[in-house]
Amino acid sequence: MARQFSPAALKKAPAKQLFGHTRTPAKLPPRVYGFYTRGCLAGAVEMPADGSAWQVMRPKRNRAWGTPQLIELLKRLAIEAKAQDGWNGLLIGDIAQPRGGPMLSGHHSHQVGLDADVWLTPMPNRRLSVAERNSISAKLVVLDRKRINPRRWTAAHARLLRRAASYPQVQRIFVHPPIKKALCDWSRGQSGRGAWLRKIRPYYGHNYHFHIRIRCPKGMSGCKSQNEPRPADGTGCGKELAYWYSDKPWRKPKRPKKGPRFVNGIPLPRPKPPKPKPPRVRTIASLPAACRAVLLAK
Repeated sequence: MARQFSPAALKKAPAKQLFGHTRTPAKLPPRVYGFYTRGCLAGAVEMPADGSAWQVMRPKRNRAWGTPQLIELLKRLAIEAKAQDGWNGLLIGDIAQPRGGPMLSGHHSHQVGLDADVWLTPMPNRRLSVAERNSISAKLVVLDRKRINPRRWTAAHARLLRRAASYPQVQRIFVHPPIKKALCDWSRGQSGRGAWLRKIRPYYGHNYHFHIRIRCPKGMSGCKSQNEPRPADGTGCGKELAYWYSDKPWRKPKRPKKGPRFVNGIPLPRPKPPKPKPPRVRTIASLPAACRAVLLAK
């Protein structure tokens, strides 16, 4: 039986409300529709809450859903990093909602089951309780926007990220700029480092976790791909990283200059301030057409 929504809700309700309150996946073949920041997911697979080398965090959010390809990659990364890189196991954060789509809070991407957040805190040597998973915080590995925290950053962090970026399915990994720099310094002199290091992309907001993004799976024509990262120097350790160490990406937009208040000593009437624009509501009509069927599916 199809899920029921009123015609008014389907027409006017924010898509994040419709997808964010849907608790189960669409019982359809696995398919991705749209782009990482605007789309949905059919036939999602849930990451098991516990494995030999991972634990899923924030279970109350119900965001541990992804494509079969992403879920299998996360399992592989967890097992291989624990066995070969000295990383005790993954603490896995947000992946996607059961049917993807916009989230109620937090992310602009993570809409199609091809993105996953992994904490930069290793798994402890015990099983965390549900209460702990919903409450404890990850540890920051940076001091600020330019400096890594040498007391927390280790070679095991670097090996974990190198392994994650080495998988051919992985297209990008977002990290805070000091983490990218730490990887550039750590890998200097390593042969073939450009093949994985170019995938490590500096971007603010990734100071306690890294964000894995995989390519559109083969055969999923509804999935919109992203351009491959191709830094000019082959690694992204040069001008591209220097940009993130400048003030430009962090600078607040300038306010428009005010006009003159007096002409020949005569005060000019103050212009009325513009009316604030109403917040833009993204309805299901803003998503790929197939997302309506995904939302309504059994």
